[in-house]
Amino acid sequence: MIALIVRDVRLGIRAGGGALIGILFYLAVVTVAPFAMGPDLNLLARIGPAILWTGALLASLLGLERLFRIDHEDGSLDLLVIARHETPLALTVFAKCVAHWLVTGLPLVLVTPLLGLLLNMSAAAIGATALTLAIGTPAITFIGAAGAAIAVSLPRGGLLVSVIVLPFTIPVLIFGVMATLGAVEPFAPFVQPLAFLSALTLFFAVLGPFAAAVALKGLQD
Repeated sequence: MIALIVRDVRLGIRAGGGALIGILFYLAVVTVAPFAMGPDLNLLARIGPAILWTGALLASLLGLERLFRIDHEDGSLDLLVIARHETPLALTVFAKCVAHWLVTGLPLVLVTPLLGLLLNMSAAAIGATALTLAIGTPAITFIGAAGAAIAVSLPRGGLLVSVIVLPFTIPVLIFGVMATLGAVEPFAPFVQPLAFLSALTLFFAVLGPFAAAVALKGLQD
């Protein structure tokens, strides 16, 4: 699994474009929001966590199509599916999800503090947003693995992946924003939403690779 993660990270960096496109889209969402909300800095500071989470969610959806695309094009995906008798396919998908998040999801978390400053957010709010994104964005990748596996054989399946995955990411978005607000609002809960967010990530870390493995086996058969 470690070798597969290192391989996919190298391929993702070598292919290029995925992380940069996600960051640019994330930046576009965050910079456009103040123009729509007006010049009220206090309002921007209050809704800043929601804006950052929405931008990160949409940016994460952009790169999901690439999760299995490169392996499908060069034929290595068929070899991974055939080798499921030696290594469970769900574990292989899990490793690919980890590598995909390191290439596309982690950069979004790293640029969050800078974008939080653009929204006039406090240091506590920026730190809480980065923390919840680091915990919650892997869940988006694990959810997206199933959608990417279903659409991998389609010539233009990017939109289909987003349509399939988006409804399942709403709970992640809700608990992520709730946990962030709980860290800065005096009477809002923080531990409970953060625990639910962590539980969702663990749940989808099991369900997502398993569902993706079933979809890939179906395509192979």
